[in-house]
This record gives sequence, structure tokens and C-alpha cells, in this order.
Amino acid sequence: QVQLAESGGGLVQAGGSLRLSCAASGRTFYAMGWFRQAPGKEREFVATISWTMKTYYTDYADSVKGRFTISRDNAKNMVYLQMNSLKPEDTAVYYCAARSYGGSQNPKLYDYWGQGTQVAVSS
Repeated sequence: QVQLAESGGGLVQAGGSLRLSCAASGRTFYAMGWFRQAPGKEREFVATISWTMKTYYTDYADSVKGRFTISRDNAKNMVYLQMNSLKPEDTAVYYCAARSYGGSQNPKLYDYWGQGTQVAVSS
């Protein structure tokens, strides 16, 4: 049974940092990503990472480029999101997602989702 479990969310002041973790169980995925959803808004793409052989490919939303870094540890079947220079507009529930094909910014193309972890950034 495939499960994704996020952790690491919390409350932080603007300019601070958080590191989110996602533990995948049941299988290894080619691509994993982070999405977020703020109250009253649609779920949006944050970052994705995929790999082939020894090469990793990453993609970021423009709003987080230069501030967020996605990484993965295939041996542990984990994916991480290091979030620096956080802004109040980063406040949302962050979801980990996985799919069997290449990375994508479209949440509808992901097959598996975690329950989400809340990130709140105060001004």
C-alpha cells in the first residue's frame, strides 16, 4: 500500500525557514513534488524532482525560485523541501505528491498524495 506522510510544518516569522519532509512507503516513484493550497484558493505547484540514472531534474514555481530547494534521498525514499526567506503569502497547507512518470506542474497528473502539513508565516 502506497503512503505519503508529510512532516515539518509549523508557524514561523517572515524571513524564517522551515524544512518539510515527505516519507514514501510502498514503492519508489520516478517523480515527486510539493504543492500547496491556501484557504479559498486552488492547489498550486511549488516544486518537483525526478531522477533517471544518477541525474536529478528539478522544477520550481516562479514564486519560490531562489528561496525553496527540493531534494530527495532515494535510499530512504524521502523528499524534502527546504524553505528559506519565507513570506506571509507562503502560508498554506503543503502536500507531497508522487507519480510514476516525469515531473509535472499539473497536480491532476499525480497519482498519490499525502495528508498535508500546515505552514503559517506571520508578518
